[in-house]
Amino acid sequence: MVTNSDAQTGPARGASNKAATETKSRGKMKTGTLSRIAVVVLAMTFAVSTASAQLNSGAQTIALNANLTESLTLNLSANAVNFTLAAGTAANPGSTNITATTTWVLKPGRTAVGVYAYFASAAAALTDGVGDNIPSSAFFIADNGGASTALTNTVAFGGANAGYQMANVAITGANKNSSRTDVMAFNINLTGGTLPQLPANTYTGTLNIQAQATP
Repeated sequence: MVTNSDAQTGPARGASNKAATETKSRGKMKTGTLSRIAVVVLAMTFAVSTASAQLNSGAQTIALNANLTESLTLNLSANAVNFTLAAGTAANPGSTNITATTTWVLKPGRTAVGVYAYFASAAAALTDGVGDNIPSSAFFIADNGGASTALTNTVAFGGANAGYQMANVAITGANKNSSRTDVMAFNINLTGGTLPQLPANTYTGTLNIQAQATP
């Protein structure tokens, strides 16, 4: 027997089931839509990520060569000195002092820089050209205010017993690129040997100033 309650409940239950089915269907549609959106977003993100990735070429090389040339130079503040000689006297100073400036840029392994003054001949530092000479032993240099020294040593340049080493600078890592100055005052002493009898004439000579880096 079907009661009123059962008669009423049947249609209501059918409507309820239909509503539930529609709700479920809409839920599935919504979920599917969201999934499709998520897939699209992921695809776009991947595309952007792929487009933003770095693309590098192979490396090409450039060879670099920089050369600092080794150098040693010596310059003089003047190139001539005059003397007014007095027969048989010790003090015959030059008319001017001359400054020698030595500048260097050296390679590793250099140990010293020497500065030298010298003549080609010890017997004839100055000559009148007719056999009368002033020897290098009568020619004196006072370097940087020091003692006046005759050119009587054998040095790296010039004639035997005709030179004077004014400086010997030890080279270290701190002064491979450096300089020094030598202020030279000159004198001719006419008191030795036969020089007191030197005849009147004009005497000329050439004094050389030169630097050397060793070894």
